[in-house]
Amino acid sequence: MKLFSIFGNPVAHSISPKLHNTVIDALGLDACYTRTHIENPSLLKDTFIAMQLDGANVTVPHKEVAFSICDEVRGIAQKIKAVNTLVKENNKIIGYNTDAPGFLASIESFGKIENALILGAGGTAKAVAFALDENKIHTTVFNRSKERLGFFTENKFETYHKDTFSPSSYDLIINTTSAGLNNEELPCEKELLEKLMQKAKFAFDVIYNKPTPFLTLARQNNLTCKDGSDMLLHQGILAFHLFFHKKYDIQTIKHHMKKAFSL
Repeated sequence: MKLFSIFGNPVAHSISPKLHNTVIDALGLDACYTRTHIENPSLLKDTFIAMQLDGANVTVPHKEVAFSICDEVRGIAQKIKAVNTLVKENNKIIGYNTDAPGFLASIESFGKIENALILGAGGTAKAVAFALDENKIHTTVFNRSKERLGFFTENKFETYHKDTFSPSSYDLIINTTSAGLNNEELPCEKELLEKLMQKAKFAFDVIYNKPTPFLTLARQNNLTCKDGSDMLLHQGILAFHLFFHKKYDIQTIKHHMKKAFSL
């Protein structure tokens, strides 16, 4: 039996097991996908090996550590330096980032976007930033503290923290922080968010399956909004494709995985 899991902290909310197990059942595969709560990121690799996993997804806050434990990193993850998909291949751990293409697929319905503001500076923010940049969308990154902005500055992104930021006009505002996941927090001060949203067209929150304070405020300001459900779906499809070494085509996986959202 092939065994897969999702690593994170928190992880109990994740519906990734439902997504992947729906496809596994539909295809009649001898496999299973579980959740694994990991508080200490230094245990990622040991846990992967001890569980004898064939692959794993990685969610907040461990994506950057996941990058460091890989024997090899492929694709856009080499630029992002954050990994959300681990695959065992010839007894090596291979790292990928399916968040970036998953995010791009999920915002196609918004239409034309010229510039975007990312809130947060973690592993998901890195994936979103490079995805936007590759799509020629001018990208600004705002984080409350400046400590995590160095990576973005080094990669030529416009960056600000709470002491340097002056609100401008952005078509799209993206929350990549965990604010609102298990609480009623906003990713930054409400007054600042409202100023930004009054000039924006779209809002996107990577958190899914709950009305976060960020999206609630965006709807109050008449923005077109999306949560992270489509991003989760698209990155999950690509991860499954990699888990089974591209044996099953994207459309077949998508056909079955979409059904999980109605279960």
